This record gives sequence, structure tokens and C-alpha cells, in this order.
Amino acid sequence: MGVIDAYRRLLRNGPLSRLLFGEFISSIGDWLYLVALLVVIWDISKDPLVLGIVGAARILPYILLSIPAGIVADRFDRRLVLMTADIARGLIMLAIAAVLFAGGPIWIVVVLAVVATCFSAFFAPAIGAYLPSLVSDESELGPANSAWSSLDNLAFFIGPAFGAILLSFGPLPVAFLLNAATFAVVALVLFRLPPSRPNVAKDAASAPGAAPGDQNAPTASLRRVARPLSGLALLNIATGFVFGGLGVITVILAVDVFPAIGEAGTGLFNSAIGVGGVVGALVAGALVLRRRLGPPLLGGALIMAIGLVVLGGASVFPIALVAIAVAAGGSLLLEIVSTTLLQRVVPDESRGRAIGLMETTSVTAYSAGSFVVPVLGASQPGLVLTTSAVVMVVVAVGAVALLGRYAVQEPSIAPAARRIARVEMFAGLPPARLEAAMRAATVREAAPNEVIIRQGDEADFFYVIDEGEVEVTQTAAGATAARVLRRMGPGEVFGEIGLLSGVPRTATVTAVTHTQLAALAKSDFLELVNSGPGLTYTLLDIHRGGIQAQEG
Repeated sequence: MGVIDAYRRLLRNGPLSRLLFGEFISSIGDWLYLVALLVVIWDISKDPLVLGIVGAARILPYILLSIPAGIVADRFDRRLVLMTADIARGLIMLAIAAVLFAGGPIWIVVVLAVVATCFSAFFAPAIGAYLPSLVSDESELGPANSAWSSLDNLAFFIGPAFGAILLSFGPLPVAFLLNAATFAVVALVLFRLPPSRPNVAKDAASAPGAAPGDQNAPTASLRRVARPLSGLALLNIATGFVFGGLGVITVILAVDVFPAIGEAGTGLFNSAIGVGGVVGALVAGALVLRRRLGPPLLGGALIMAIGLVVLGGASVFPIALVAIAVAAGGSLLLEIVSTTLLQRVVPDESRGRAIGLMETTSVTAYSAGSFVVPVLGASQPGLVLTTSAVVMVVVAVGAVALLGRYAVQEPSIAPAARRIARVEMFAGLPPARLEAAMRAATVREAAPNEVIIRQGDEADFFYVIDEGEVEVTQTAAGATAARVLRRMGPGEVFGEIGLLSGVPRTATVTAVTHTQLAALAKSDFLELVNSGPGLTYTLLDIHRGGIQAQEG
């Protein structure tokens, strides 16, 4: 699949494209809000300590609440979690605007801003776990993450620029009202999207030592992928630490290394980071389509390292700008590929926890890097940046080694196997479960008059007809001739009753014409139907109703 085709598929995926659009609008509002908040607090307080408190308030909730937020995302409808967070933040924006219009005390604004950040901590685990439920299959997952990052970096440009224009011509509270409006937009988008409640039935049953319904199943499923998860965590920590330091060391570079540019250089460096991020996200959109994702991870680390080394040795400001853009592009490539791998590696029922854990470690590492790297690099920024580059490459190599086979995407799904996702009785099952079933299915050909299943045999496979026609016959006890029950064609299924009830085949199915089938083994079929609460009993009830109708 080409890059253009991948993005066309995203546009044709209505729920996914609506989510990306809604969150893009919300991201613009978030950056507008951040600019307005800092200006408001400084204009009213003129106190650097208050600004410092607000800065810390932007960090601490993510460190303290991301893991609990991940647990919430694994226990409740993730769409509802996102809606609740957005509505709460929208109401808080209205409250801040009301305080400012009324000339209220600054401490109320600070408290409301802290509360808004607490709700923001629930965003990353919920959307990171929700987005995979909207893709048609895993081939859309990487491009979706790339599109998400591209739009987020674009919002990084639009939001602050719009905020600067707005604050120049309008009253400050208007910025908060506009941000509240963006939250209303994304809440409306989410309201019209399908729910996403994580399913734990299959993993609870399959976790070693766990029984069905075991509340420890999500933790057990995380333990099963501890090795690849630790590789992604190490990469996440290293990237956060280095990039956190890079964001602050630009001030040292602008003032000391390029004094002719001065403080304005910091803004130009940040703009270059944004440009590099957009380019990196677009490049990632092509690379995540590759079967092997280990090389893109190593490539992202190498690109980031080259940018850091060149930045550390640059004596000309334009070269430094290009270097920091290259480093940012490599960082975004790493982020998108590692996020895609995380969503694929971690089972659905524990994905929120994993993302919450990554968010906590990333923000903590970012904060540590923001403090440590500038202190170490105050006198020798070039040495610190070069050392950081070496660390990134070494960690990336270790991460790929820990990922092992998890860094390799499974082969494409056979067209016939895709019939499984279109079976009516599977409607509403988690896309990840359907994806796994399609990959597990085999394609079988049957010649005319070939018996596919025989009455009385042990039930072993479930079948979906892709092409051709079959005839279902049944021989009653003591009878010598078989009775034709029905004929079936493309899209219809058979073989499920023996698998569900554990009895021998109740009928014979014979190919009438050349027939192509998608066959799902017993264990894979039961794993699929168990992912839909009550689906097993519903199918058996339908079967009993069909028997009664025939007997009547």
C-alpha cells in the first residue's frame, strides 16, 4: 500500500477522520489558551513565582495522574472519558473568562488552570487507547498516528499565532471563550462516534493463572509483553530527557553561542522545532507502512543524533536552525513509530495503563532533562549535545533488541479472510479482535461436489463463504436419503453450531460450484466470539430458534 492510498483510506474512515479533525480544532484552542493564560497571569500578578507555579502545575498532574488515568481508560468507555474531560475543561474555560470579566483575584485563575490540567492528564491514555478501535485494520494505525502528530504540530503554529493576533486586538477573556468553543466542537464530534469499552474476556481467560472475570487480567497481559514494553519505555525516557533538555538549552545557544541573534533566537529555534516535527510526522507516515519497524526506529534515533551533533558544533545560526529541525524530525519519527508499536503490542484491555505509564515516564524524563541538560551544558553545550546523540543511538539499538519479533508487522490479510469482518453476527466486536481473527484465518478451496464438512464428524472449523455456492443436507436417524436444508452463497457462514455447543456436526455441507472459503480454527473462533459479551448465548439461541422453525 502506498502512502497516498493509506491517507485516502483514513479520509474514507468517517469516524477516524472526524476524531482527527475535532482534536485538531481542540489543539489550536489549547495553544491559544496557553498563550493567553501566561499573559493574563503576568499582567495581573507581575510575579515570576506565580508564573513558576503555573509552569509546575502543567507538569505535576501528568506525573501524578497519568497512570490512574490509564486505569480509568481501561475500565470505562474511552470515548466517554474523552467527552467528560473535554466538557469539564470547556466549563473551566468559561469559569476563567467569568473571573476575568468580573475582575476576580488571580489565585482563582491559577486554581482553575491547575484543575483543567488535571483533566488534561486523562486525554493521552484515553485517546491513545481509543484511536486503535476506530481503524479498519492495523495497516491504518501508523498513518493515523502520523496524521495525528502532523495536525498537532500544525496546531502548534496556528494556536500561538492566532493567540498573538487576538491578544493584540481583543480582550483577554475572549481567548478562554474561544478555547471553550473548541472543547464544545470536539465533544460534539465524540458524541457522534462509536463507544469503545475495553474487552477483557479473552485475556482474562488466557492469562496464566487467571480465571474469567479476573480483575488482574490487564496487569497479567502487561506482564506478557514486559520485554517489548520495556524497550519502548527506555526509548521513551531517553527521548523525553534529551528533548526536554534541548527545549531549554536553545536559550543558552541563542544568548551565548549566537549573541548577534540574542533572545529572538529562542523563538526561531522553537519555530524550527515545529517545522522539523511536521516533516518528521509526514516521513513517519510512509515508514510506518513498512513490515519491519525496527529500521525506522533506528533511523529516527540516527536522524535525531545527527541533528544534535551538528547543532552542538554549529557556528552559523542558519545551520543551527536546520540542525535543530532535523533533530525534531527524528524525535517525531521515533514518537510515531514507538506509539504505533505500543498500540499493536499491548492488548486492548491494558492499553490505557501502558500509555499512562509511558506518559508518566516521558513527562518525568522531560522535566529532568529540562533541569539537568542546561546545567551540564552551560559551559560546553556541544559536548552535552554530542553525548545525548550517542545515548539516543545506543538506547534505540537496545530498544529494537528488546522488541524482537514485535517490531515486525504480520503479513497482509488475504482478501478472502476479510470476509470475517463483514459477517453480520460479528458486528460491534472490537476491531482488534476481528483483525486477529482475519490474520489467523486460512483460505480453503473446494471443488464442485467436494464435501467440506460431514455430518457426525468432530467440529473443527468455522467457515465464511467468499466465492461460490454450497448445499447443506441432513440425514435423519434411520433414514437412507439426505434431506436438503438450504443453499448458501457468498457472505454466509456455517460450522459455528458444533463449535459453540461442543457436539458433532449436525449436517453435511457440500460445494455446489467451485468455492473459496475463509476458515477459522475452533480456538480462534471461540476466542473471537468470547470477545463479544453474550454473543455465544445469542448465537445458540438463534440456532435453537432455527431448529424449532424447521420442525414446525
